Parts: sequence; C-alpha cells; structure tokens
Amino acid sequence: MPDRPILGKRPSANDRDVSPPPTKRKQQSTTTSKAVANFFKPASQKEKDVDQMSWRILHKTLLVGRYGASNTLNNIRGTGTRKIAVFDFDSTLIKPASDRKFAKDASDWKWWDPSVPARLRKLYEEGYLVAILSNQAGITLTPDPKKIKSDQKRLADFKSKVTTVLKQLDLPITLYAATAHDEYRKPRTGMWQELLEEYDLEQDGAVDLSACLFVGDAAGREATEGGLKKDFSCGDRNFAANAGIPFLTPEEFFLQEAPRPFVRSFEPAAYIKDVEPNSGEISYAKTNPLDIVLLVGSPGAGKSSFYWKHLQPLGYGRVNQDILKSREKCLKAASALLEEQTDVVVDNTNADVATRADWIALSKQFQIPIRCVLFTAPPSLCEHNDAVRAMNAGDDTNPEKRLLLPKTAFLGFAKRYSEPQISEGFQDIVNIDFKFEGSETTKKLWTKYWL
Repeated sequence: MPDRPILGKRPSANDRDVSPPPTKRKQQSTTTSKAVANFFKPASQKEKDVDQMSWRILHKTLLVGRYGASNTLNNIRGTGTRKIAVFDFDSTLIKPASDRKFAKDASDWKWWDPSVPARLRKLYEEGYLVAILSNQAGITLTPDPKKIKSDQKRLADFKSKVTTVLKQLDLPITLYAATAHDEYRKPRTGMWQELLEEYDLEQDGAVDLSACLFVGDAAGREATEGGLKKDFSCGDRNFAANAGIPFLTPEEFFLQEAPRPFVRSFEPAAYIKDVEPNSGEISYAKTNPLDIVLLVGSPGAGKSSFYWKHLQPLGYGRVNQDILKSREKCLKAASALLEEQTDVVVDNTNADVATRADWIALSKQFQIPIRCVLFTAPPSLCEHNDAVRAMNAGDDTNPEKRLLLPKTAFLGFAKRYSEPQISEGFQDIVNIDFKFEGSETTKKLWTKYWL
C-alpha cells in the first residue's frame, strides 16, 4: 500500500485565560465566515438553500446528495491529475449520539471522532476531491404501497441527517447512497464510476490512484482479546481494492492507530491460483443411445455453463425450471424430447432425494439410463459466481442475462441438499470441480470482489 498522506496531529484544546476569570463562558460560534458573507449580500446575489443541498436519483436505486453551490463545485473539478478522498458514512464519519447500534431518528448522530470535520477540511485544502460512498439498503427509492409511510419516513430521515452533517462540514461534497443489491453496492464500483463521470475523470491518468484513499469501517478485522468486535464484513476494504486505491479504517485515518489483522471470506484471485495447476480439461462422453443427465449443484456452481460447452454440442436438449417455472412443466417438456429420441439434460439444482426421484421415475418410464453430474463448488464460490454473472449481464459471463439471486437461494439449497448416491437409481455419478474458463478480460472481472 502506498504511504498514506500525513495530515497532521489531532487538534489539541485551545488554552484558556485564567486571570481574570470570565464572568460568562464564551460559546464557540458554529456560524461560518461564508454564511456571514452571504448574509450581507443583496438578495439577488445570495446562494439559495436549494443550491446548497440538492438531491437526485440515478437508475432508480442510487441516491445522490450534493452540498455546495454549483459555482463552488465547478471550482473543485480542477485541471490535471486529481486526488480523491472517499469516505463511508455511518460508523466512519458519524455514529449514533445515543450509543445505540442504529440511530433512533434523524437527529441521533454525532461525529465518529471530534477530529472528523477538521481532517476533512484539511484534505479539501490540500486539493483532494472529497466524497462519501455509502451502502444504504435500509432505505428504498420505490416505496412499497403496503408500507409507504414508513418507507418515506426512513428516506426523509436519511436526507435530513445527511443535510445536517454536510451543512456542518460546509465543504463541497457529494454523497452517493446505494439502496439496492446491484452494481452500486460496495464492494462493487458503480458509485466510484458515477463519481468519476460526475467530475469528468473517467479517462486514464485523470486520477492519481496511488494518492487517493478510501476510509471505511467494513474492513474484515477479527475480534480481539481486548473486546474489539469482529467487523460485519470486508466490503469497504474490498471496494478499495476493486477501485485500485489505498484503504484505511477510521481508527487508522482519524486516530493514527496501527492496522489490525483482517480476513477475507473469499479471495477469488487466490482461488484461481490454487486450483488451476491441478485442474485438467473437463470432458464428458456420451455412453448411451438415449438417456437423461441430471445436473446437481448449488446456484452459481457452473451447471448451465457446463451444459452449453459440453452437453449441447452432443445433442442434448435442456430443461430448466428457471425458464419453465415448475417441475411439472419440466417433466412434460422432457417427456416430449424423449419421445422425439432427443437426450435430455435437467439443468436445475436437484438438491434432494425426493426431487431426483421424479426424474429417476421418468427414466424408468422410458426404460433408459439416467446419469448424474455433481458440481462440487463450495457455497462462497457459488455466491461469487452468481454475483459476477448478474453484475455483467450481456457479457460472456451472463449470456442469458440472469439477475442476482437472493441469499436465501443458497441457504435453501444447503438446507435441502443430500449428496446423490448410485443406489437412488443412477447409472453413474460424475463429479465436476469448478474451473475458471474465460478470456483475460473476463478473468479480470471474475477476480474482483463482488460480495
């Protein structure tokens, strides 16, 4: 990691006069010189509140809040190579004033540390473009008609809190809030790309990535004997890695604490490195004049890719419940193919004995063998594959443009799964271990962090 900027020590308290004692403690004003200057301007020249804080929605799920008059924002675009300092919001810049895990309302907040405002202002004075990127799955931009009041209140509370925070900072800052599990949610880099486009910095060389930084609390840190809790995820650290910029925790950036050990639950680049040397070319031979091949494996294990590459060229027809919507329709479609003397591949998860029994019964009805192909990819790998596929619709990784599956799809498979056995009625069982296959461009996508 490149050396992080040295931004000075935490500010110390101002010395107080002790003689003679003041008759009344002087209250520190929170009014900025900018606000004073604006007060004495003619009405026609004053910056309106709407110019100071504005909101917009991009692509239905990305909420963008901008603080700063438009002329000020134009000034910070600047010229030449830029430096960007990006921050998470909750538990990085602010935390609940009530010391609850989650804030009780829009006013329940305080600075994560008293030094936060001064440190951000120093970054701005040093030429950094300062921005906030925050996952906010708790709010929705398309309210559910059944709970529209509560959805609208959560959104209004969030906007109110952000507005108050940014006005206190009084810096030209744009906040991006990802409200769905899509390409904008960290560690995915959709918000970063929007930021670069906002300030015309998409072109190579426009940003000095090594001089940038991202500060966030989701760092994959382990619990300590001293009572520090384990981080809920490694999403912020993984986001910084995806964007190619240095990462710091709030403790490291604001308090200058030493880094703590961290663990990633899944390391895609290391997985490829570990498995490729021992992985031979996958092959599958047709051994019967007519048969059924039952694919068994978690969502994201590679079943459909295996069909298109290895079984479709052998003339197998595909039956898929995601397309046909019910097992009954799948059985009917498979029967029609077999009556035409077309081999059948059942491309579903087929997790349990009862589900597989329906297909074994069909093979007996037609008096043909049924073979099993078992996909052995572990759950973390399957979830990663699914996210890569869903976030790159139309790419080689997702020719069928499948959507991101919910976590329950993987949990449900794991709960129902029982390993297939020859005794169920299979002619044989072929194990298929996952092996990455794709171009260098696809490999670059696959080795990023998506969860």
